[in-house]
Amino acid sequence: MTKPKREVVVVTGASKGVGRAIAERFARDQADVALLARGRVGLDGAARAVERLGGRALALPTDVADYDAVDAAASAVEEAFGPIEIWVNDAMTTVFAFFDDIDPDEYRRATEVTYLGTVWGTHAALKRMLPRNRGTIVQVGSAMAYRGIPLQSPYCGAKHAIKGFWESVRTELKHRDANIHMPMVQLPGLNTPQFDHCRSKLPRKPMPVPPIYQPELAAQAVHYAAHHRHRRQLYVGAPTVYTILGERLAPWLGDWYMAKTGVDSQLTPQHIEPPRPGNLFQPIDTDPGAHGDFDQQAHHHSPVLWLSRHRATLATLAATAAALAAATVHR
Repeated sequence: MTKPKREVVVVTGASKGVGRAIAERFARDQADVALLARGRVGLDGAARAVERLGGRALALPTDVADYDAVDAAASAVEEAFGPIEIWVNDAMTTVFAFFDDIDPDEYRRATEVTYLGTVWGTHAALKRMLPRNRGTIVQVGSAMAYRGIPLQSPYCGAKHAIKGFWESVRTELKHRDANIHMPMVQLPGLNTPQFDHCRSKLPRKPMPVPPIYQPELAAQAVHYAAHHRHRRQLYVGAPTVYTILGERLAPWLGDWYMAKTGVDSQLTPQHIEPPRPGNLFQPIDTDPGAHGDFDQQAHHHSPVLWLSRHRATLATLAATAAALAAATVHR
């Protein structure tokens, strides 16, 4: 009996945080997982985790802001594992600071990694998927693709740009009737190491906006979106939903609320000596895994994600209940 073919998956930003959780989730399917990130120690840790969970790992030190490096990594994946079936764009970095405290080279670098890294990853994937007319590219987004918040202008700007880029490319693929699936997953504040390893110019350690969720929920959403071609977007966490709805219904209210609460809600009581260089230009070569320092506060479950994943079943149950109610009334 022949063994089933392993799925070939590429994850950018795979050494830590959400990317690490995503790589580990696909490893549980015994997938071939290519890991793209800059730090060798984190990549090696991610590779060991993938192998331990039953997948095969290929660690490729890559700066996603460099298109040639991303394209070369894609070629190395296909040479080692075969055709790429799923590409996940997750790599990010940022500067936690008020906008006027961010130097132009810092802002450019954060944008090149977070936004152009997604663009280059999508380009490298489509270059290989379009001739075969099959494949999936998952864009890892954020509620901040809809609603900007203080202290995170590079990240919010990049996520807004990714959303616009994604919408444009999706329509092009649909126009060409291409068999390429491209969903986007919108995330809430997550308990990841970015709050330790991103550059900060603030006097207190940054943190995710509460309520905080564990990165494994993001990984579940990405895995689900990659395998359900009818899904355009998937939301994780109630804050993502009410942030997006609030921005559509009353953006002025979001301005007021974020001006009042957005700064303090992102700062812990822990004092740090600014500026903290972080990983903006050079990787911090450690292996913290998927989780940050907020395990005690982080939620392990998201009813919103559960509802989003099971909405077809719920719709069927609702229709059945309505039909039974109507039948009862007409007896």
